[in-house]
Amino acid sequence: MLRRRMGYADPSSGKDILGNRSLCFMFLCAFGLVTLLQQILYGKNYIKRYLENYDGSYEYNSTACRELRQEIMDVKVLTINFNRKIHGHGYPSSFHKSLCLSARVKTSDLFERWRNLQVCRWEQNKEETSNFKMSLTRCCNAPSFLFTTKKNTPAGTKLRYEVDTSGILPITTEVFKMFPDDMPYSKSQYKKCAVVGNGGIIKSTKCGKEIDSADFVFRCNIPPINDKYSADVGTKTDLVTINPSIITERFQKLEKWRRPFYEVLQKYENSSVVLPAFYNTRNTDVSFRVKYMLDDFDSQRGVFFFHPQYLLNVQRFWAVQGVRAKRVSSGLMLVTAALEMCEEVHLYGFWAFPMNPSGIYITHHYYDNVKPRPGFHAMPHEIFNFIHMHTRGIVNVHTGQCT
Repeated sequence: MLRRRMGYADPSSGKDILGNRSLCFMFLCAFGLVTLLQQILYGKNYIKRYLENYDGSYEYNSTACRELRQEIMDVKVLTINFNRKIHGHGYPSSFHKSLCLSARVKTSDLFERWRNLQVCRWEQNKEETSNFKMSLTRCCNAPSFLFTTKKNTPAGTKLRYEVDTSGILPITTEVFKMFPDDMPYSKSQYKKCAVVGNGGIIKSTKCGKEIDSADFVFRCNIPPINDKYSADVGTKTDLVTINPSIITERFQKLEKWRRPFYEVLQKYENSSVVLPAFYNTRNTDVSFRVKYMLDDFDSQRGVFFFHPQYLLNVQRFWAVQGVRAKRVSSGLMLVTAALEMCEEVHLYGFWAFPMNPSGIYITHHYYDNVKPRPGFHAMPHEIFNFIHMHTRGIVNVHTGQCT
């Protein structure tokens, strides 16, 4: 009675202790905390969704592109994890087993990150490129040792083979005559170079004109460049490799008719050819026959032979980068040389997976679907390095349509 007259009220009567309002406030705080954590942990996904709706290109050093580049640089180890249906596309089980690594990121995740990065306009990072070139100069020195020359391999030299290290080839006067006086290329001689791989990734890209506009074009293993393919791969060729196994299997080691092989080379106009004549003893005679054959046809085409010590050094260099295989691919050899010979290097047709970055199955080569010998090359590791080098601004890897 007294309490009511004095207007006294119970201090706890107006509070909602653990009532609806308190629970609502606690829920809002929890929701805010979860949202904050999502922004911290998955904030890049918001950028991705925004970029997917953006019609244009971002600058290389924009905030969004730095984020996307870092996503790829964060991938240190890759898992090759494709659907089993790939076996039905001709990829042997040994192929899959050889690619299984102690993984951090699955291939599909790498593909997504690579797709996202495509909205960023590539730009060469001068400092990164210079440092990489310096490391190649220290280990390999293509301007001096890419090919055997009269300067780096004098007559009387006992040349040790790349693989058959117990085998030695005495450089006789006859062999010495086949070598150029000195290296035909110098350091950073060309401004823009294109190295064209044979991967199915290049089909329907319409990159031919862009490739042909380069100052110097490298190609691997005399691939077809006729009208059927030229819109995608171009025709210009300055240097093309020839694997002696091609001469053995397709042209009977040049022991019989030589004109068919000569006519194939004619499609490359005045390009020079290079062969791994000193990889092992079996390659030597076949490679020398190419030189003899072209001389018989009075061809002015340059014929060069990889220096075995250069290829050994290239193998060791890339092994440190994680490319551990019996032998690096012809494409990787050319990319390595191009990085020393050219100011800016662009790669086309380089991909080592049965699906493109959009998850669509592609043929192994742009002209056929013949698979490589399992376990000989480490192609996925090579491409993985190229993707990282693209992200660092060292090489420009083209996997999509050319504008």
